[in-house]
Amino acid sequence: MASTKILVVEDEVIVAKTIISQLNQLGYMVTDTASSGAMAIAKVTETQPDLILMDIVLKGTMDGVTAAAQIRELVDIPIIYLTAYADDSTLQRVKATHPFGYIVKPFTADDLRVAVEIGLFKHQVARELQDNRDQLATLLRSMSDAVIATDAGGVITFMNPAAEALTEWQQDEALGQAVTTVFQLIDEVTETPAENPIAKVLTSQQVSYLDNFTALVTKTGTHIPIGDRASPLKRLSGEVLGAVVVFWDMSDLRQSELLSQALAKEKELNQLKSQFVSTVSHEFRNPLAIIRTAAELLEKQPNLTETQKNAYLQRIKTSVRSMNQLMEDVLFIGQAEADRLVFQPAPLHLEQFCQDLAEEFSMFEGSSHSIVFSSQGASQNACMDERLLRYVLTNLLSNAIKYSQPSTTVQLILRIDPAQQTATFLVQDQGIGIPESDQTRLFDSFFRAANATLIQGTGLGLAIVKRCVDAHSGQISLTSKVGIGTTISVILPLDLAA
Repeated sequence: MASTKILVVEDEVIVAKTIISQLNQLGYMVTDTASSGAMAIAKVTETQPDLILMDIVLKGTMDGVTAAAQIRELVDIPIIYLTAYADDSTLQRVKATHPFGYIVKPFTADDLRVAVEIGLFKHQVARELQDNRDQLATLLRSMSDAVIATDAGGVITFMNPAAEALTEWQQDEALGQAVTTVFQLIDEVTETPAENPIAKVLTSQQVSYLDNFTALVTKTGTHIPIGDRASPLKRLSGEVLGAVVVFWDMSDLRQSELLSQALAKEKELNQLKSQFVSTVSHEFRNPLAIIRTAAELLEKQPNLTETQKNAYLQRIKTSVRSMNQLMEDVLFIGQAEADRLVFQPAPLHLEQFCQDLAEEFSMFEGSSHSIVFSSQGASQNACMDERLLRYVLTNLLSNAIKYSQPSTTVQLILRIDPAQQTATFLVQDQGIGIPESDQTRLFDSFFRAANATLIQGTGLGLAIVKRCVDAHSGQISLTSKVGIGTTISVILPLDLAA
């Protein structure tokens, strides 16, 4: 708290001194004061504060609301208003500048402290949420498939570069247009208009697929055979916010002699994309709901204890980490599928690496599970990619913990075979096990065993493990019985630089 820098904008000298005294007593650092809007704008650039306390009524022609609006255009700094006025007209002007707090004079030091802490916290949460929105937008923009999103009225709100290329509409001119104007479809055989999947989804609130032999009519009138799927975008409450359609050019497939095989593959890709959109949407909604709820509680309950505040803050941080991990997993799979996975073997002491990893899990995964590491065979250095090996063992240990009852033991075993020049990593649990019928597909992206659907997960962990093992030219196998547990074995060459 002592490092928080605050700029005070107040034209009454006595009031300004009182506020400065209160802030200093509370442990904040006042960078400077300003008595006019123009001076406040200059001081922001000069002192770079973490937060601004802004009086609404200031000297000169520029009041605090106008100054705040101009500052907001220049920098991202939370602003809290100080005023003796709380009328509707003032409130409406203030709301337009997106403030992080509003204190009505007179106020106490405690009122000031609560407003500052809540303002800083809300600004931190808003920045983290924006960062995650930016990451998701970057992911969608980088997809090779075309993506168009709409609001609940069917008006376009997003279009990625692939969609621009296929439709021949630029995003700037498509935004605000009805989706039926930009995304026009016809039946390739009869050349009659085809039902728009977005309109169908918004009506039925169910996932929708295009019929076979459907073509997109571009802005210039060209017909492009496409495949697609559309899904509703919903709140946790079930309210429909809009819809998203993912589509791709099928011109080459139409001309192929293996049309039937190609169509079957496209159907499989459709299902994978459906799982992707559904999984990402679901896994993002849960942490976002937690963040929103915690932020609202912190805002609406100013009398929370520090312990309660820290608990809500921890929930928000955990949710942000969860969203970041999901983004990393999706991007990792994308790199692997595109053969762009970076593989950098280097000397590595396997026994020490495994011991440290087991201790990390014992420290951060909680005390309900016992993580036991053992090593068999002469300890020696290996040449492996430490980052990819960490992905492998972290995912396997996380799964072992996730699918096991509390207070059970998870074993990590390292076996060195000097004769074969291999290292075998075994992860054993006493969990729910994997049905035999599901074991052959366990390393497919987004696939989840039938008895694991009620446990939170994305189906990406073991797919990542398989690709990391393949990068090492290794082997992975498992033995599992439902209700007894699972043992996963990973065998990797010791010297991959040889």
